[in-house]
Amino acid sequence: MRDVDARAMSAAESAGGKKSYSSLVWGYRQAETVAVMIHVGHELGIFRAMAGKGPMTAAELAQATGLHERWLLEWMRLQAAAKILAYVPEDRFLLPEEAIDVLVDEGSSAFAAESFTGGYTPAQVSGLIESFRTGIGKTYESDGPEAVTRSEARHIRTAERQVVPRMIPALEGVEEKLRRGALVADVGCGDGALAVALAKAFPASQIHAMDPNTHAVAHVRTRAQELGLANLTTFVAPAERFPVAGPYDLVIAFDCVHDMTAPQAALDEIRRRLKPDGTLFVKDIRSKPSFQENLRNPMLAMMYGFSLFSCMASAMSEPGGAGLGTLGFNPEVAESMSRAAGFTRFRMLDFKDPGNLYYEIRP
Repeated sequence: MRDVDARAMSAAESAGGKKSYSSLVWGYRQAETVAVMIHVGHELGIFRAMAGKGPMTAAELAQATGLHERWLLEWMRLQAAAKILAYVPEDRFLLPEEAIDVLVDEGSSAFAAESFTGGYTPAQVSGLIESFRTGIGKTYESDGPEAVTRSEARHIRTAERQVVPRMIPALEGVEEKLRRGALVADVGCGDGALAVALAKAFPASQIHAMDPNTHAVAHVRTRAQELGLANLTTFVAPAERFPVAGPYDLVIAFDCVHDMTAPQAALDEIRRRLKPDGTLFVKDIRSKPSFQENLRNPMLAMMYGFSLFSCMASAMSEPGGAGLGTLGFNPEVAESMSRAAGFTRFRMLDFKDPGNLYYEIRP
């Protein structure tokens, strides 16, 4: 996920007295997300299919609607997080009886489902609705070049004030290698803020910025030229197919593993391209293994909205995509997939980031 706005929300909330005001503001953002997903449920007849049926699984709802099971599960979890649906373990969801007048019965004076269209463009909403039918999501490239720089300023601040001075030194032996001259790959580089910061901070090292999004790569290439960074090279490439064999001293995967259609293949490839003493440094969304545990997150519905519009959409943009989604690369999944790729050392680092988790992974 190139831009999970909840990170900004979480950072703001950490500032003591600002917490309640930040929560108020981001609550409106979550409400916008829930609103558009009510609209999606109405347009696709999902609420109608659930009415009077009792607790349903995503598989049962898929059979009843003809829609894609994985997309339905993410939508149902969002609705349960927003308390529109009731959650019934394990992974069953109930449309309450009192919801029928409001969300199903168009003859009711209380009917309101048609009033929700959310703050997204008609093209975005129609694309999402089609994804429920086909199971195939959109790529980040389809958002166009303007989407690449949407959060670049914030990413630059984080890279220059947090990652380079605080996080890189916390990785075993990595800073010393970078100062001497290392080969680094930033997979899923997005707007390139981190790749640029590393190239500036460690001029003796060679930085390879990779992304399957041609718009992103073009932007990073331009930035490198503007700044005269001869040690930064760009590639249009997914993480599961490195354009250069390496071997690499450091591979960075920030906010992107859960977006990948083939995350296991990507981790397998990264393991092959790392030196025996190399490091994989991963940043991903803070989440728990089970939906029940994630329900403690007050912004959970918004996170599932991000997933449906961006993260899971990207992760299912090809047939057979893994579809991890925004919350899918939790610590258990991260460690399991890393070990399956042949990594033997897995360490979670605590940088007091309320929105993200960090992993130092070694062969």
